[in-house]
Amino acid sequence: MTDLISLDIESLLTAYRTAQLQPTDVIESVYRRIAARGNDAVWIHLLPQAQAIAQAQVLAGSNLDDLPLYGIPFAVKDNIDVAKMPTTAACPAYSYIPEKTATVVDRLLQAGAILIGKTNLDQFATGLVGVRSPYGACSNVFHDDYISGGSSSGSAVAVAAGLVSFSLGTDTAGSGRVPAAFNNIVGLKPTRGVLSTSGVVPACRSLDCVSIFTLNCQDARIVWQFATGFDASDNYSRQVPPQTAAIPLPFSFGVPKADQLKFFGDAAAADLYEQGLQRLKAIGGNLVEIDFQPFQQAANLLYSGAWVAERLAAIQSFFETQADAIHPVVRQIISNGLRYTAVDTFKSFYALEALKQEATQQWQKVNILALPTTGTIYTKAEVEADPIALNTNLGYYTNFVNLMDLCAIALPSGFRANGLPTGITLIGQAFQDVALCKLGDRYHHHMGGTCGKITSVRISA
Repeated sequence: MTDLISLDIESLLTAYRTAQLQPTDVIESVYRRIAARGNDAVWIHLLPQAQAIAQAQVLAGSNLDDLPLYGIPFAVKDNIDVAKMPTTAACPAYSYIPEKTATVVDRLLQAGAILIGKTNLDQFATGLVGVRSPYGACSNVFHDDYISGGSSSGSAVAVAAGLVSFSLGTDTAGSGRVPAAFNNIVGLKPTRGVLSTSGVVPACRSLDCVSIFTLNCQDARIVWQFATGFDASDNYSRQVPPQTAAIPLPFSFGVPKADQLKFFGDAAAADLYEQGLQRLKAIGGNLVEIDFQPFQQAANLLYSGAWVAERLAAIQSFFETQADAIHPVVRQIISNGLRYTAVDTFKSFYALEALKQEATQQWQKVNILALPTTGTIYTKAEVEADPIALNTNLGYYTNFVNLMDLCAIALPSGFRANGLPTGITLIGQAFQDVALCKLGDRYHHHMGGTCGKITSVRISA
């Protein structure tokens, strides 16, 4: 008998509880799918199938009620440590083998999830494009010529292609949201410090977040729930205060003024964004026009301010001794950190605080922001021809979020006529993670709940 089973968490747990499936069945099916895709540049380190099966077999005598992620296959971005597996950050010369698994990964393993492997990324998590890796460029799951988005490229594609149920990425400038939009999945960018970054190769240590890719908002909330927790080994870890149950109804959502919206000539993306706004109205939202200027100016600080120097600080000794081993575009970006002085750093801090104050006036008008995840999408060839400017365009709606201590969830929001997806992002103030997931779930269900490209696996029994 052959059954088609969705890889979303609820479907798998239901199948396990009813003895329709065993975790080993799912793992075997996942590895068949991975083999069928061939060399797709998704994985940097794929666990041998026998090791993944062994994880599943260990679960055999466990009580499902004790393991909330029992038998759920997942992947992690290869700038996150897993004990005894190399961490490369997509730079072979930087590779090391950690003795300890990152806190956030360990929590998911303890909850019963099964690790499949470590995924490709823009080197040192520097980029929103997914092509800056010596391990190859992941393709968009809907069209091979188009970028997957980055920097968490492999993690997003692994979910969208039905290779895992969820994955971990990281997000400093939008790396957990842009690839979600380009591959038609959900990307949750939690509040800074809520998920431990202990055991994560830093990009900007003060801003980095571990992000979550899933097939729906409920799954994002489940993974968030079991991945969170204060971690004394992470100097940026924060206690999660009691979560607001939901965004109130009716709710108000902020949208930039018409002259502040940018779609970079992509009329289809503009039209689909407008359709997304109408969906938000249909589920109880009131559109409020806001001044996007303070958010946009904060976004500019990330790559035109002292935070570029923080990227250099993250890998300074490696940069000073092995700069030639770094991807040329990544090296160019990080080397800009040499231009900034301590005085520049404090000026950037002061500028950001002023912009936060300005943004407070806009937050007084709305519960959330509703923005395009990106204004457009590019082919791999276009990005290769103009790697920095086009990457900058992709960060127009994403770069400010961590600087301003906000949380966000990127949602699927329809398809262009050429078959490529678009996304809309709901942005909330710090610690609104769960409330955003709940509102995102309502939005996603209103548009049909489609996600990814292939999100089910065939199980033969």
